[in-house]
Amino acid sequence: MGRRTIRTDGDEILRKISKPVDRIDDKIRILAEDMIETMRHANGLGLAAPQVGILKRMFVAELDGQVLVMINPVIVKQQGEQEGREGCLSIPGMEGTVLRPARVVMEASDLQGDRHRYEAEGLKARVFCHELDHLNGILYKDKATNYERCEE
Repeated sequence: MGRRTIRTDGDEILRKISKPVDRIDDKIRILAEDMIETMRHANGLGLAAPQVGILKRMFVAELDGQVLVMINPVIVKQQGEQEGREGCLSIPGMEGTVLRPARVVMEASDLQGDRHRYEAEGLKARVFCHELDHLNGILYKDKATNYERCEE
């Protein structure tokens, strides 16, 4: 396992749409392990593949003591609204208020290729939506109000 460099705002890869993962092999498993290590080292809650320079539709997240590897994720249902502050490992030192769904149902494959359905609300729903946006070339600042420098 190894840490990867997190791409920051201004890097054109962050604005590109990621391609589906067509085969879950050792290369994807190593990428997932590296992303988890990178996310933890940076004290993040989630990290999408484009943030480490890979245009693949996958992200990792660590919430409620559980590590999730989400491959080819899609939101199949969303409800309500929540407004909250967000930051991003690719935009250090900044944060903003973003309107997101209060609850989402996401489907994604795991590292064995099995498809799962995840129900999330609150912070977990926010993280899922934030990371999914990365896979579509969208940064949270595109949706944020009160976007400003924060104390790290």
